[in-house]
Amino acid sequence: MTSFQKIILTFLSLIACILLFVVGFYGVQAYQFYAARPLGPALPALTPNIFPTWTVLPPTPIPGPTLAPTISFATNTPPALCGGPNIMTILAIGSDARSDSYKYGLADVIRVVRVDFVTPKVSILEFPRDLWVEIPFISDDLNGQDHEKLNQSYLYGNPGDGFHYWDDPSAGPGLLSLTLNINFGVTVDHYIAVNMRTFEKMVDAVKGIELHIPDKKTADATGLTIGDHHLNGPQALKVARNRQEGVFERANNQNLVLCALRDKVLSPTVITRIPDLIASFQDNIQTDFTPQQLGQLACLGTKLPLANLIFASFPEELFTMTRVYDPVFRKRVAIWDIDFGILRDYVTQFNAGTWPLVSTAVEEESTSFCP
Repeated sequence: MTSFQKIILTFLSLIACILLFVVGFYGVQAYQFYAARPLGPALPALTPNIFPTWTVLPPTPIPGPTLAPTISFATNTPPALCGGPNIMTILAIGSDARSDSYKYGLADVIRVVRVDFVTPKVSILEFPRDLWVEIPFISDDLNGQDHEKLNQSYLYGNPGDGFHYWDDPSAGPGLLSLTLNINFGVTVDHYIAVNMRTFEKMVDAVKGIELHIPDKKTADATGLTIGDHHLNGPQALKVARNRQEGVFERANNQNLVLCALRDKVLSPTVITRIPDLIASFQDNIQTDFTPQQLGQLACLGTKLPLANLIFASFPEELFTMTRVYDPVFRKRVAIWDIDFGILRDYVTQFNAGTWPLVSTAVEEESTSFCP
């Protein structure tokens, strides 16, 4: 090889290295942009006029004279796992719509999920859908009517003809989150809503779930026999929606399905595919998660002790079924009669992570754990 050829080869090699660096740099930039890009509109920011009227801010302490040097001590709080925040609160919604769109449909399942990336711990609180609540931004369209069932706030926020009562891009999940906030003090960071057809497809995408029916009561409530079952998407949905023994028993059925789904998605063959799996349903779900945040949740799932996944419900004995006249439907509808002040106290504890507790020798009847 002549010296001239060596010079040319060296020059071409240098150009190739520069091109690889440029392509790599912009490729990383593009990936980071995609990973940090939400899959849907963010939740609306809370403003002072829609905070709960019962919230009382603590008085600001008046500083007095300093009589001694102030000594600060370093805390030993461990860092959050998987690159996540210390705490993330999620509004999870199951819509009763059977289409691929989200124009119509009530919130059939309403769960608030508190994810602790430090402990780690995941607490899931169920809200009964038949609570008679104040819903913001609907009174102008309903001739002054500002109360309806909790599950209807989701319908009223979505873009279906005749029900679209506000124009925020977060649609039904956003209006439901505001409704939970002004009535109970719930504050969520992110949301995900899944309709029935998409839920079936997701279960089928992980090749079904394994569900154990432990006793006759559960068997009667789910329509299955005692023992182990492999369920596909439609079968899992049937169990989750079964309310043969009442609405509170249906919540327990949903917990069974969620526990089985947790076991499946944490299996080695599925866990690494979760972000891509969720992203593949981008056009069939409502969510403001980014792929990066989905990856953080998937990562935390591999580090979560079984006892630290806790399902909570408000104590059943607090609720009494009654009826109220609904001017919108011009008839009396069934709702829960319940002291909202008590529910707010539970929510305050839930927000603080002091309820429900991790499994102990004495467990509350309103708390359940995956086996």
